[in-house]
Amino acid sequence: MAGSSPPYYTPLSKPPSAAKKPRVYSLAVVTILCSLSYLFGAWQHTGATTSIVRATIPCFPSTNITIGAHPSPSPSTSSPTSTISKELDFATHHSADESAAAATVPEETIKKYPPCDIKYSEYTPCEDSNRSLKFGRNRLIYRERHCPEKDELLKCRVPAPHGYRNPFKWPLSRDLVWYANVPHKELTVEKAVQNWIRYDGDRFRFPGGGTMFPNGAGAYIDDIGKLINLKDGSIRTAIDTGCGVASWGAYLLSRNIVAMSFAPRDTHEAQVQFALERGVPALIGVIASKRLLYPSRAFDMAHCSRCLIPWGQYDGTYLMEVDRVLRPGGYWILSGPPINWKNHWKGWQRTAEDLSAEQMQIENITQIICWKKLVQKGDIAIWQKPTNHLPCKKFHKTVKNPPFCPAQDPDKAWYTDLETCLTPLPEVSNSEEVAGGELEKWPKRLNAAPPRITRGTVNGVTLETFQQNSQLWRRRISYYKTVNNQLGQVGRHRNILDMNAFLGGFAASLTEDPLWVMNMLPVEAKVNTLGVIYERGLIGTYHSWCEAMSTYPRTYDLIHADSVFTLYKNSCEMEDIMLEMDRILRPEGSLIIRDDVDMLVKVKRIADGLNWESKIVDHEDGPLKREKLLFAVKLYWTAPASSDQDEHITS
Repeated sequence: MAGSSPPYYTPLSKPPSAAKKPRVYSLAVVTILCSLSYLFGAWQHTGATTSIVRATIPCFPSTNITIGAHPSPSPSTSSPTSTISKELDFATHHSADESAAAATVPEETIKKYPPCDIKYSEYTPCEDSNRSLKFGRNRLIYRERHCPEKDELLKCRVPAPHGYRNPFKWPLSRDLVWYANVPHKELTVEKAVQNWIRYDGDRFRFPGGGTMFPNGAGAYIDDIGKLINLKDGSIRTAIDTGCGVASWGAYLLSRNIVAMSFAPRDTHEAQVQFALERGVPALIGVIASKRLLYPSRAFDMAHCSRCLIPWGQYDGTYLMEVDRVLRPGGYWILSGPPINWKNHWKGWQRTAEDLSAEQMQIENITQIICWKKLVQKGDIAIWQKPTNHLPCKKFHKTVKNPPFCPAQDPDKAWYTDLETCLTPLPEVSNSEEVAGGELEKWPKRLNAAPPRITRGTVNGVTLETFQQNSQLWRRRISYYKTVNNQLGQVGRHRNILDMNAFLGGFAASLTEDPLWVMNMLPVEAKVNTLGVIYERGLIGTYHSWCEAMSTYPRTYDLIHADSVFTLYKNSCEMEDIMLEMDRILRPEGSLIIRDDVDMLVKVKRIADGLNWESKIVDHEDGPLKREKLLFAVKLYWTAPASSDQDEHITS
């Protein structure tokens, strides 16, 4: 009946007063129950997040599962077994809400990245031989970095050649490389009489010879050591221009001298690729129209052994660039043409007049840039850069060319044009003072206060900052080893990349191990600290991770990335950076990525699409920190055995 119907609320009416009291009680009860439910849920979530797995990850234990069928090294090679633990938990423990994420982003929506065609197995995007044909050959500009446009970027995984094997462990790798890893025999023929490289069954052997040191790099370095002191730690960093297979750098390592070796991309010889397979620091590079990608005053010693760089041409511009990166008091060593031309000119198939004129050009240029010729003995000549520019400035009052470079940043190098001028050294108060500050000898240099910091030339970085950073990285490395025990296994990793090095603390904490770290300083970083890294006796280069690195595929055993994706979140695509990481990482190589948890959840999804095994773990200071770590392993896979199966590359 109408009279007994319950009252209804509408926006234009109010409920009868008799209904108000029960509704108040109901709302109160609901509120209390909701609050209790929320508190109980929060308590459960806290318990879950604090129960993060902290056990050591035994990535290569005795009880294991082989990932992919691939050839195992012979027992004599001592190469690590390629396996992953059954118990390895790569689940993501730190997404905001695991169940919600699973419901909103199903597994099938993860983007999968297919293998590239086998023709890309040695692809170097910014030194592509086809793209280089678009650029002029004058001054080797066509061999400089020329990167693909965005619509040319590969969205696939670069394959290793069929039969790829884990490299030999250092120091055995200095002398041996698997043929399957770099299947190029051209150098064994072209350089046969120079003792560079020999093909021996399933491997290459490197006797240590070179064009100007057929008796071996060790004997050649001993000859240099008779002319300048290579033993007291005053020489730690070196640069080898036109390095070949980097035997000079390889044999310096046993003398605690680390060389940055570079050479242009070969059309078929793969010299830098051989160097990297040997476990020697190297990059693809050329001195042409742009500055070398290093800060000023970086190297204690520079070297050219028949590197074919026209030092006397272009008004001495190339020697002035070597001067920029050479430390005050540093040495430049030249062997090969035109040094000792009187005894070699017939073998070099050049006229005596031509070689004599070339040497005169070099002598004149070194004089006007104020270098002192220390010695010329046999096939070796050595010059020394002054420790400051006080006498040089007096000299240039009468000799105007080349001029000192105008006010500029001497450390700026990313796509920076070369100039025909002399980079001025920092001011000094007297002729005995070392411009920019004197460095400690190695190994004290590693942890001593870098002069760039003590002199206040690095914005926002103080001595206290430096000391705290060193302590921080010692603690972080210790934590890394508790999460992944491979990091504590001597010889497991040889070539390591730090994508955002800051002060080099990560690398400094690993110097006791038989490995080397390429410290990358992103050009987008707020502060330029690469000079500090070199003042510590470490090596590195400038780079933008919006572009490919100047190296071959499968260069590194371990990649470390600290806040890289936060740095580039508004600059370039995350997937492109990770595809580049995949390109330059060896099969079964490891990754450690630090970043905000929200960023790492996105990284984890792309890692899954790249077929990496990965897991997110807590920050070393506990679960309440938003910054987390992703540990990953690139699974083993290669191209198929025959070319007619290219489209069936499996992983």
